[in-house]
Amino acid sequence: MKYYLAVDIGASSGRHLIGWNEDGNIITKEIYRFPNGVKESGGHLTWDIESLISHVKRGIDEALKDYEISSLSIDTWGVDYVLMKGDSEVLPCYAYRDSRTNDAITEVHNIIPFDELYSKTGIQLQTFNTIYQLYADKTAGRLEGVTDFLMMPEYLLYKLCGVKSHEYTNATTTGMINAKTKEYDPEIISRLGLPSNLFKFLQNPGTKLGTYKGIQCVLCATHDTASAVEGIPMEGSEIYISSGTWSLLGVKLPHPITSMNSMSSNFTNEGGVGYIRYLRNIMGMWLINRLRDELCPGKDFGEIVREAEADSFDETVDANDNVFMAPESMKSAFDENLTHKPSTIAGYFRCAYRSLAYTYRDAVNELENITGRKHHAIYIVGGGAKNSFLNRLTEQATGKKVIALPIEATALGNLKIQMEAVN
Repeated sequence: MKYYLAVDIGASSGRHLIGWNEDGNIITKEIYRFPNGVKESGGHLTWDIESLISHVKRGIDEALKDYEISSLSIDTWGVDYVLMKGDSEVLPCYAYRDSRTNDAITEVHNIIPFDELYSKTGIQLQTFNTIYQLYADKTAGRLEGVTDFLMMPEYLLYKLCGVKSHEYTNATTTGMINAKTKEYDPEIISRLGLPSNLFKFLQNPGTKLGTYKGIQCVLCATHDTASAVEGIPMEGSEIYISSGTWSLLGVKLPHPITSMNSMSSNFTNEGGVGYIRYLRNIMGMWLINRLRDELCPGKDFGEIVREAEADSFDETVDANDNVFMAPESMKSAFDENLTHKPSTIAGYFRCAYRSLAYTYRDAVNELENITGRKHHAIYIVGGGAKNSFLNRLTEQATGKKVIALPIEATALGNLKIQMEAVN
């Protein structure tokens, strides 16, 4: 029996899962779980990369106690990266919710208008896109002497096996990959005055790197959503929602759509494994997690859902409004965007769930208008797939059949690519 290890790290937690093939099905077992989250340092939001490395290695050691592992790979959220001077990190490692890109966005668009950027890359406007982060680094002088920038999962793999890499699906989240050539766009890099030596040749999922403790390190689709889409057992090309801290709602397309209609609707064309992931980022369980941290820390999510379902508060907000990106108080952000404040804690959660469902509905309607194709079902994976109340609200709002798959889709996609690469 061959065993493989998927390390799947999200913005709030990470996990190591052993996987193996049994009668044509991938079976998984969680070996190790650890917390993750942004830290405040010097007035900025940062990632504790030393802690991440420590947990990644500790989880591998736990797995090696019981399994002989053929290969491993790591997937994480997109857009964030670590700057390197040779083998030394340039710290701090900023987190995507940090506000340091506020001025950079305007400066970048003064050089390259966003409609021109979108026509080249097909990547939606997000305040945290890597392109704006790197430009902020440039203006702050942080790129002087830098030899590499490694996206987060590629950095962690480098710390294991000593090989620096740039994986395609994750690189598309930078906002600097040409949608047609599928490589870094040299004109964008030149016009922004970014060091060209940082933008290396892209590698595809399945590329073998070095080894760590005798284990082959492999590039999966290192952007977690790309791995999640690979892990969804969909019939045909239906709509999917990868529901976690973010809700990523989209479809698989053979070619990117970079029209002005697509741009104005804020859809993005991210790389998939042989296809384009045409999707929209929606705020997702971030709303719920922050409300819980503030209003009822540690309360069981099942109880939160039951109470929200029983509540009668029916006002909603725009769940994708930037006011909810990183507020000091999520409750206050809701209060400021509601005509009436909920009289109960459960009312806030009910509002959040209903708002998400309506945001899904609007995204589905726009997606179908742009692509010219109607869909019958929505496949939901990730943590949100376990929420029967939100699933029902989504079904009612969209008029689509919701197929909830409470599976580790990201880990399954990660493992699937490893198995194909190593066998």
